[in-house]
Amino acid sequence: MKFYKTFLLFVAISFSIAGCRVQLEPIEILTFQQELEKLFPDAEITALEAKDHFTKAYQIVLNEPLDHKNLSAGTFKHYVYLSHTATKKPTVIITEGYTANPSTYELSKIFKGNQVQVEYRFYGKSRPDTIPWQYLKNDQAIEDYHNLVTKLKRLYTGKWISTGISKGGETALIYKSKYPWDVNVAVPYVAPLINGQEDVRTQNHIKSVGSDSCRAKIAEFQRAVLKNREAVLSEITNYAETENMSFTELSTEEALEYAVLEFPFSFWQWGGNCKDIPLENATAAAMFNYINKIVGISFYNDQTYYELLPSYYQHLTELGYYGFDTTPVKDLLKVVHEPTNKRFAPKNIDLTYNPNYINEVRDFVENKGNKILYIYGEYDTWGTCAPNPKPHVNALKMVLKEGSHKTRIKDFSAADQKLIYDKLQNWLGYSVTIYPLEK
Repeated sequence: MKFYKTFLLFVAISFSIAGCRVQLEPIEILTFQQELEKLFPDAEITALEAKDHFTKAYQIVLNEPLDHKNLSAGTFKHYVYLSHTATKKPTVIITEGYTANPSTYELSKIFKGNQVQVEYRFYGKSRPDTIPWQYLKNDQAIEDYHNLVTKLKRLYTGKWISTGISKGGETALIYKSKYPWDVNVAVPYVAPLINGQEDVRTQNHIKSVGSDSCRAKIAEFQRAVLKNREAVLSEITNYAETENMSFTELSTEEALEYAVLEFPFSFWQWGGNCKDIPLENATAAAMFNYINKIVGISFYNDQTYYELLPSYYQHLTELGYYGFDTTPVKDLLKVVHEPTNKRFAPKNIDLTYNPNYINEVRDFVENKGNKILYIYGEYDTWGTCAPNPKPHVNALKMVLKEGSHKTRIKDFSAADQKLIYDKLQNWLGYSVTIYPLEK
């Protein structure tokens, strides 16, 4: 009888266990792309060719809100490029200042982790047919990044680093000031924080950087170009025809004069060599070729004018910009008598400048901006607008001697690179592996 009761109990338990098994939910195994689709159900996600150390790559087109405070305002197509290695590896988010062309950034090579490259709203492919200018504000862009990072952190659980170059680096600083805890470390490259619509510091820099003889040679070249105006204009016309460029927004004559006025700024920005500046008796072709190399006459053609309208709007309303010194060539100007970057801004749009915006960002990064690594070049015109973190702030500012706007970590000496890597290691911890760049 005892055995019979034990047998019945065994049968009852067996059926109970079997019943529980039937109720278990099957484990859902998703591909990585399906994981992304789950995170971004309304996005268009396309697989791309993975390059360098990445194992997967995707183009993600988000339906981004025009106004994060009023979702009824509508959306625009926002392009993001994600390159994947492993979910526990560090993730570098690149806050592009303009368009985004998929490529592996220096910082991503240092960590061999994941990379999220975000096109700035209303630039490149992320530009609506008609730009609603009231939504082209830095705070709206910062919300783009914050929302994206918040979602991706469900997938990527390692350390996060933000970075950008020039205007993109400035965006990284703005992002850090608005959401200090979104990323563990920020690495802005050659990022200015500008004072006003025409920051006088850029002109002071141009008048003092380098040697007296080099600055004199720059002024002589500016004058020589305008003294040979007709011959240089002929070179521009021939070049425009060859490159299929049109100059209707600006005439070639206006483009020439703006290029001459821009020349000192660009020369120091991009690391010009004084030995290469053509002399007064150089041919018109040599003069054009050099100014085209340093400034780029294409900067003033219709296509570039159209592409950069968003940039000028942002600079003149929130970011600030620079002015032009006519002193060396004032007597030779025929078209551009009162040069201003407003000439390149969208027409019939309010360009009222908000001086408080960048001041607030500067106040934060200089006084509270911990774990920020700044990379600058000594001769770069924009470097004069760099923030200066106070001694009590846990930040590192590296300035490459005679460096330009092209300055990167790889350009520093081995000793300086070690200083940079040690600081990054200290900030991110030893769970993160750093791969020194190869010279």
